Amino acid sequence: MVAAFVDDVMASSFARRLKELRLRYELGQAQVARMANVTKNAISTYENGSRQPSFETLIRLAVIYRVSTDFLLGVANEQALDISGLNEDDVDAVRQLIEVL
Repeated sequence: MVAAFVDDVMASSFARRLKELRLRYELGQAQVARMANVTKNAISTYENGSRQPSFETLIRLAVIYRVSTDFLLGVANEQALDISGLNEDDVDAVRQLIEVL
């Protein structure tokens, strides 16, 4: 019974976050589907909570939106910021901006 509750909470959190990220990035379901190598219908079912993606697709979605799988699943509330392409000066500038915010 507890496991079913946890599954429902994770599924609704995942569906909500997935749609919010797609809208934030101003992408259509068909665009995300192409990037994730799934159908538009699959993205729709993920976003309405009627189906969950495979592990492989979950990872692809996390990469597309530059978030962790834990964030997508609702396990973590923090979003990671990918700074891998920045030089040290840029990283320092981002840190200072974050401190100000």
